[in-house]
Amino acid sequence: MIDNFLRPPRTVGLLVADGVRAIALLSVIVVAVWWTAVDVAVLALALPATLAARFLGIRGGIDAALGAAVLLAAWSSVLDLYERIAWWDVLVHFVCTGALAMLAYVALDRARVLREPREARLWTVLVLTVALGLALSAVWEIAEWLGHTFVSQDIYVAYGDTIGDMAAGGAGAAVGGLVLGRVRLLER
Repeated sequence: MIDNFLRPPRTVGLLVADGVRAIALLSVIVVAVWWTAVDVAVLALALPATLAARFLGIRGGIDAALGAAVLLAAWSSVLDLYERIAWWDVLVHFVCTGALAMLAYVALDRARVLREPREARLWTVLVLTVALGLALSAVWEIAEWLGHTFVSQDIYVAYGDTIGDMAAGGAGAAVGGLVLGRVRLLER
């Protein structure tokens, strides 16, 4: 996997994806100077997610889209878009959980825990990707609760929000599973 990360970008998509990663790194620095520690933590959590696709060898355009989605989610928190746009939270959970569940599946494939998505049955890929998405959703919601409880009361936590976020994440992961079963994600 380190070879994928160290390899120079060979396509426009990978060049754009590397640009997204550079923007993510700069975002952490900018937020560290002008925003709060909670905002820095949110952007810092997004950074590894933007790097994961490069390590896994995901195709450039898909890599760029996944990284941009995660970065957009982080900036949405910093800019309070979740409070300003009622439906934004659900959309972001749908998109990001789907993207991250796909990355988790590919990571498990690379570790030889799961079969390559296009070699496995579609239903198997779908069920496993949804399970991964729901697990990631649960981890995120627990992190939000921990942040609310121990870091800042400004972090919004409510039962309806948590369940809605997890449902949106599960639906996004289902779409991600369908994509995994049909689209080649890895560079050749």
